This record gives sequence, C-alpha cells and structure tokens, in this order.
Amino acid sequence: PHIDAGPVASPPDGGWGWVVVFGAFISIGFAYAFPKGIAIFYKEIQDFFDTSYSEIAWVSSIMLATTYGAGPISSILVNRYGSRPVVILGGLLCGIGMVSAAFCTSILQLYICVGFITGLGLALNLQPSVIIIGRYFLKRRPIANGLAMAGSPVMLCTLAPLNQFLFDNYGWRGSFLILGAILLHCCVAGALFRPISAGKASVKTQSIEEGKEVLKDVSKDAIEMDSPTNIPKETKTEEEEEKGCCEKVNKYLDFSLFKHRGFLIYLIGNVLMFLGFFAPIVFLAPYAKHIGIDEYSAAFLLSILAIVDMIARPITGIIANSKWVRPRIQYFFSFSIAFNGACHLLCPLASGYTGLVIYSVFFGLAFGMVCAMLFETLMDLVGGTRFTSAVGLVTIAECCTILLGPPIGGMLIDTFGDYKYMFIKCGAVMVLAGTFLFIMNYYNYHMVAKEEKKRTAKEEDPKPVRTENKGRNNWNKEHVQDGPELEPLREEQERLKKEANGT
Repeated sequence: PHIDAGPVASPPDGGWGWVVVFGAFISIGFAYAFPKGIAIFYKEIQDFFDTSYSEIAWVSSIMLATTYGAGPISSILVNRYGSRPVVILGGLLCGIGMVSAAFCTSILQLYICVGFITGLGLALNLQPSVIIIGRYFLKRRPIANGLAMAGSPVMLCTLAPLNQFLFDNYGWRGSFLILGAILLHCCVAGALFRPISAGKASVKTQSIEEGKEVLKDVSKDAIEMDSPTNIPKETKTEEEEEKGCCEKVNKYLDFSLFKHRGFLIYLIGNVLMFLGFFAPIVFLAPYAKHIGIDEYSAAFLLSILAIVDMIARPITGIIANSKWVRPRIQYFFSFSIAFNGACHLLCPLASGYTGLVIYSVFFGLAFGMVCAMLFETLMDLVGGTRFTSAVGLVTIAECCTILLGPPIGGMLIDTFGDYKYMFIKCGAVMVLAGTFLFIMNYYNYHMVAKEEKKRTAKEEDPKPVRTENKGRNNWNKEHVQDGPELEPLREEQERLKKEANGT
C-alpha cells in the first residue's frame, strides 16, 4: 500500500501546499500548453511529409486524447503509489517521446512518439497535480486551483515564441530534442509533491497492522489445511478473491458516480464542450500564416492569448471563491463555456492582424475562465473523497470528443479551403454545451433544494411510533392531524390494544 493510504489528514490550506502549487503550476502547464505550443511546427511538418490539415491535426488530437483518456490509469497509479512517483514517471515518458520524435521518418511514427508516448507522459503529470491540490487545500482550493492552472498560459506564452526560435535555428528535429530535455523538468516538479500523510508514526503503525494481518492469514491457512472440509473453503476463497478484485476496481474507479445526477450533467456537458474546445487554439497560428501573417507575428497571437489567459485564471479563482458565486459556481462555469463559443462564432468577422489580436484577447479571457473552474466545479459536485475517481472517469469519457475535435476541424478546412467553418463549428458546439449545462444545473439546483426540503420536513414531521413497554404493545401518540388518511393506523392501534388486553 502506498503511503497515502489510511485516514486522510485535514488539508493544511497553506504551508508546503504553496510549494505543491508551484510544482502543479509546472506540470499542469506542460500538460495543457505543450499540445497547443507544438502547433507552431505543423505547417513545416505538413510540408515536409506532404500531408493534409486533417492528417497533421491528428498529432495534437492523439496527444490530447491520450492525456485525457489515460486519466483512469493515472488515477489508479496515484491511489496506489501517490502523486510524486507518478509525475516523475510522466516526466520521463515526455522526454523519451519527444527525443524519439526527432528521429521519425513518417507521420505515423509522429503519431506514436509525440501523440501516444508524450501524451501518456502528460497524462501522468496532469491528474496527480490536480488531485494533490485537493488534498492540500479546502477553504483556499479555488485560489490554489486558479494559480496552478495559470501554469498553462505561462507555458504557452513561453513555448510559442521559443518554438519558433528553435525551429529557425535548429529545425523541427533539433527542436524536438531540446523540447524533450525541457519536459524532463516535470520530474523536478513531481519531486515537490510530498505526501500529506507521510510520517514515521503512520508508517510504523501501518507496518504493525500489516504484520498482524499476515499472521492472521497464516493462522487461518494452517487451520484450513488441517480441516477435512478444506475443499469447499477453497472454493469460497476463490469467490472472495473475485469479489475482492471487483471491490478494488470500484475503490480506484467509483462507478457509483454514474448514479450521481450532478456528475452526469457535468459529464455530458463537458464531453460536448471538448468537441470544439481545442481545435481553435491548434489552428490559430496556422490560420494566421495562411492569410499572410509572418511566423513570429502568428506565434505572438498565442502569446497574447496566453498572457490574457494567465491573468484570467487566478482572477476567476478569486471570483469563484467569493460568497456570491461559490454557492452557484455551476452557473458561472456554464456562462464561461457559452462565452468561449461566442468568441469563436465572431472570429470569422475579424479581418487582418488587428482583428486576430482582438479575438486572441477575448479567446484568452474565455479560455482562462473555463480552465480555472474545470476541476473546481467537478469537486464541488462530487466532493474531495470521490474526486480522484471522478477525474479518471470524466477524462476517459472526454477523450473521444477530444480525439475527434481537431481532425474534424482540419477536415472542414480541407473540404472548404477556408478556416471560418472550423471556427463556426467550434463556436456552435460550445454555445450549445454552455446552454445545456446552464439549464440542467438550474434543474439540478432545484431538485437538490427540493430533496433537502423534503428531508428536513421528514425529520421534523412527528409520526406515531410503535414502542415496547414491559411486554405490552403501545403507540407513542404525538400531535397528529385527524383525517381519513390515518384510518388504517387507528384500526391497527385498536387491534393491538385488543391483543394486549387478551394476553
């Protein structure tokens, strides 16, 4: 068992937690920004391998889908070993994937090295970072999440011009080698994720308990071996082992969440949202180059987006933590998604570089708002204890639309020869997702209030209670309203009295 097992300590809401936030800032930043920043190389790689827009879009698409789809694997590893070793392993995979990509000779090999291997490494960086913040913070969790999520725009703001500089000086192959080395910094970030429940006393107590369990199992086995009925017991043990395996799977991935109304609403809305979430940012720089803007100006659009995003995330976290927004944070999240979609719908109206700069500013604002609340709203729905399983289940469901989003956008560009249809598709999908979440969250809030009111009324409503008193059946007569609906109770009461008098 990993060191985080056992009773969970109370979140300290500070202290070493801020160092953990810094580590999460780095790992989350790379996990979110790298698939977008690498789009700087797409135009040149597309020309090198002579591929279409939809084919080159699969690189980011596979990387993003693997990052999200491997969420359950990451969650299981975190539950088993803790956040620190998982993030370090993820950093190693990221470095190996990008270094291997530098030697690729076909687009298919890029799919494997950049898309799958690097994507898997980013997945092992993303989930543990989000989870450990929830363990270190409670009251200040929205602020901590906002600061950690700000790593994405900071990294994107840095990677966009850096990637263009690396390409101009070393080509895309040399750039991939350098980026592989840079991604190894995720290992350093993971080393900062100190387990919150670590301590010699807890480890010693756990070891003693494990020793007791081992002795108990050995004694039990010895008794069963001497027993003449040991064969049926072995069969029972096998059944218990199968049951134990199912319980272990359910422990790591709590499938009972699919009965949670709020979780299902969040899941459906997010799956729809991600169909149009990443494609605009993947194609922003290629679109700018397509209309004649130079490479560095095109890369600077991503930097503008990232700077605004960086400012928007912590501010959104502070607003979300306020007493006015926190009780109804799901509405704020729904608005952010719809606002994001509206930006994409208006993008085709932008003509020239100035228009794209304005679009990048509003896109960065909307993008930052969504990302700052993406996990906070989920934790608000399911709570901290079930959050690990919820993240894993959500990400694997989202990976399907994440995988299809950019290639569908690329297919629209290939078909019509114009980027505007890609932006319109993404905008329409996100407005629809935001509207769905707003309506369904209104329904969910209403149902929760109704259920709470019903539960309170049930607790306060006095009812006739049957009690035992010295062998005689009595009814505890409270203040109840007389009416025809109580006739069965009166008849039962009379019958019991007659039986009592007869004995």
